[in-house]
Amino acid sequence: MAVTTANRLELLQVADAVAREKSIDHEIVLEALEEAIQRTAKTTYGAEHMIRAEIDRKTGEISIWRLRETVEEVEDTTTQIPLSRAQEMNPDARVGDLISEPLPPIDFGRVSAQAAKQIIFQKVRDAERDRQYDEFKDRAGEIISGLVKRVEHGNVMVDLGRAEAIVRRDELLPRETFRPGDRVRAFIYDVRRETRGPQIFLSRTHPRFMAMLFAQEVPEVYDGIIEIRAVARDPGSRAKIAVISNDSSIDPVGACVGMRGSRVQAVVNELQGEKIDIIPFTPDPATFIVSALAPADVIKVVLDEDKNRIEVVVPDDQLSLAIGRRGQNVRLASQLSGWDIDILTEQEESERRQQEFQERSNMFIEALDVDEMIAQLLVSEGFDAVEEVAFAPLDELEEIDGFDEDVAEELIRRANDYLARLEEALDEKRKEIGVEDAVAAIEGLTPAMLVKLGEAGIKTLDDLGDLASEELVSDTNAPLRDSDLSLDDANRIIMAARAHWFDDEDTGEATGDAEEETAVVEESDD
Repeated sequence: MAVTTANRLELLQVADAVAREKSIDHEIVLEALEEAIQRTAKTTYGAEHMIRAEIDRKTGEISIWRLRETVEEVEDTTTQIPLSRAQEMNPDARVGDLISEPLPPIDFGRVSAQAAKQIIFQKVRDAERDRQYDEFKDRAGEIISGLVKRVEHGNVMVDLGRAEAIVRRDELLPRETFRPGDRVRAFIYDVRRETRGPQIFLSRTHPRFMAMLFAQEVPEVYDGIIEIRAVARDPGSRAKIAVISNDSSIDPVGACVGMRGSRVQAVVNELQGEKIDIIPFTPDPATFIVSALAPADVIKVVLDEDKNRIEVVVPDDQLSLAIGRRGQNVRLASQLSGWDIDILTEQEESERRQQEFQERSNMFIEALDVDEMIAQLLVSEGFDAVEEVAFAPLDELEEIDGFDEDVAEELIRRANDYLARLEEALDEKRKEIGVEDAVAAIEGLTPAMLVKLGEAGIKTLDDLGDLASEELVSDTNAPLRDSDLSLDDANRIIMAARAHWFDDEDTGEATGDAEEETAVVEESDD
């Protein structure tokens, strides 16, 4: 049927209504209509034609053209037009130009109208998806509120008004249930563009959800006066947050708790009764971890910064309190601080200390051939290894009760003799394994390290030179992982192993230069 003036205006009105309803650009709807008309025209005039349709943005009038390329010799009359004919239509036409010819209006049959409808729906749906993605892509990290639309296999679909989001079952609090129509608040943790449309993922278990809830309830957090440095959660059960104030006059813990606990209680209610420990943050890890393990009392802490591990000693009757039910308290403290935490009772620590004392004493008895009393005196003074005795200043040993200059000198001599015998034994083992002398000559590698390299199959300069620094000292299976070598030390050792590669290149260049020079001399003699 022909498009009347009334229908033309109605066409613009429909496009306008669709654009407003779907919150998309009016131009996108009109472009979808134009594409639908083009496809219908191709069905009428033939798919081989190049057809363009245009809707006048003011009147709604539809114009349809056939486009043909200007050529010298026509091979296909449906897509090409001779230059002479093109210049009759447009005197300025040149070869390669596209010439447009108006086509008569088309009638939209039932099938054509249905096809056009599908095209328009698809275009509008794509535009709506793009609009949703653009609207939410930068909102990850925010809290949003919506209505539960439906629940599918435990996953909650949430209507956000202009989009739909999902709270997956594992992102809900334990024993938390929602029904259609319920209002829900959640944290946007991811927005993805997918073929079926943008996917907005919400969470009620994410640590940042709790931090954002405090920002809503505590003005000082929202204003940045108080910072939430870390959050650790066992969703639905217990949580710990670390806070610090940028204003010395404001107590960060008190501000987050609020008058009579009103502020923290609002967050607890939102999280279905999840208990929250608010802990003052301090840059000193030992002090911070002691606070994080509250309500348990801590007697002693020992830090191992290289392994990022801390050993905590608590009274015997507070072990269960420090660990918490199913290890919850120590696990949350570990997540909050970023340190691995080992909990020991006073008795366990005492027993272990006695065992270590005896092991070190036995080591000195065997290595230095001394009696138990002298060995125990060395351990009591903090000596842990034979090397420490061998390189200790003489006056330091003389200061130990019961030691005089003769005893100190004898201990240093025996320690050096032991290290020499040990080094000789390790060097023999290195040779048996097959580690080259050239590798042993590299500065910084001890006999013990050379044995470890040989046991790992690294026996030649090329074997060592092929490694990266991390493969030598820091990877999980690195042969020298337990050594004191840094990455810079490892890099220096590896470069020393590679040095002969460059020597070979220099030798090759020198040989080439010598041969060239000889050839020149012989030529001049001729």
